[in-house]
Amino acid sequence: MKNILIIDDDTYMCGLLENFLKQNGYNTETAFSGKNGIKKFNSKSFDLVLCDYRLPDIDGMGVLSYIKEKNNVTPVIIMTAYADIRQAVRLIKTGALDYVTKPIYPEEILQLLNKTLKSEPEKEIQFSFQKDFVEGESNKIREILELVKVVAPTDMTVLLEGETGCGKEYLARAIHYNSKRKKNPFIAVDCGSIPKELANSELFGHVKGSFTGAINDKKGYFELASGGTLLLDEIGNLSQENQVKMLRALQEKIIYKVGDAKPIPVNVRLIVATNEQLIDKPENNYFREDLYHRINEFKINIPPLRERGNDILIFADHFVNMANRELERNVKGYDDVFKKALLNYKWYGNIRELKNVIMRCVLLSKSDTLTTDNLPEVIKYSYSDKAIKGKYDSRGIVELKEASVEAEKEVILNALKETNYNKSKAARLLNIDRKTLYNKLKQFSIIIPAK
Repeated sequence: MKNILIIDDDTYMCGLLENFLKQNGYNTETAFSGKNGIKKFNSKSFDLVLCDYRLPDIDGMGVLSYIKEKNNVTPVIIMTAYADIRQAVRLIKTGALDYVTKPIYPEEILQLLNKTLKSEPEKEIQFSFQKDFVEGESNKIREILELVKVVAPTDMTVLLEGETGCGKEYLARAIHYNSKRKKNPFIAVDCGSIPKELANSELFGHVKGSFTGAINDKKGYFELASGGTLLLDEIGNLSQENQVKMLRALQEKIIYKVGDAKPIPVNVRLIVATNEQLIDKPENNYFREDLYHRINEFKINIPPLRERGNDILIFADHFVNMANRELERNVKGYDDVFKKALLNYKWYGNIRELKNVIMRCVLLSKSDTLTTDNLPEVIKYSYSDKAIKGKYDSRGIVELKEASVEAEKEVILNALKETNYNKSKAARLLNIDRKTLYNKLKQFSIIIPAK
């Protein structure tokens, strides 16, 4: 039998866990303080330690540090009533196997113990990304990845906020494939692409004959993702009606198919992604505030590519290699001017825009080295010989101003195309207000096509 040490000043919780684990084949001992727990740990060999974070003498961090110094092999699981991100990061870095938030459910603890102690031991807990994931080296993305590592093993709902093309789906997949649900489905849904009249059916399913065209029973995305993870991208596009049904599904963990009153239990981990502030204007009833607080259990703000420094070049190298494989080319790299142009450009379309640009450059290149001749005009303007000269002579300055105007116009056009010419969304994407956008449209004589 495996020996478990439970350290918690809550005598009721200790007794509850002790009795439950004994009934399920574990030997247990309890301690009601950190010092007493350390004393028992030194007197006997334990296979795992369950330790509360808030103790009357030594906190859980102190107990964890002591145990890891004495015996780094013994797994320690921290129990805490406070799901603080920074605290969780510190615990994992110090060596905690996992942490669970109170209230504690004995069944959850038992499942965690069985997984840890009845499987083959691992020398080190590894965190893996899918094949095409590029991590980067900037401080900002390293902080993001630490948060991903902390939240991945839990079942918390994660809200990913970031500009279009910054890699939200890649991070969602990283969370799934490093969770306890990794062997079950990962389903990504673009809420913006679902017709409003079909969203209820797509998300929750329908039964035959429930509406015109419903010729068969259909499972919705919640059922299809059962046991796994469901990513709802651009959830802000859901109607108020569907937001209400989404809130009910998350709170009650049941869904109802269209045309059926039978409740269906669902077991899904939800990740939500958005490129806009969902409740920046709650008075407009744009997004339900109660639903927002339900999906905002753990928020991660993803930085845009332009704030990640040399990560731009890491992605560029990756996309050059990808383009070589897909286009059967043999480009070996790029020159210094090309590199500086990449670093100087703002990349409002983020990683997705960079990928498209590099693929185009590799396709058009007539040599094994990329140059600015292959770049789109708007990126050439961001770093060019004329721009450099413009710092020193009057004629150059005029050309630089003209280049800046063209570059600004191009960025606005790209934002409009990205948002299907929705001016409100384009303004948010550009981080300007609507009035400023209207002034720019007038200044550049940009005409919005009729829908």
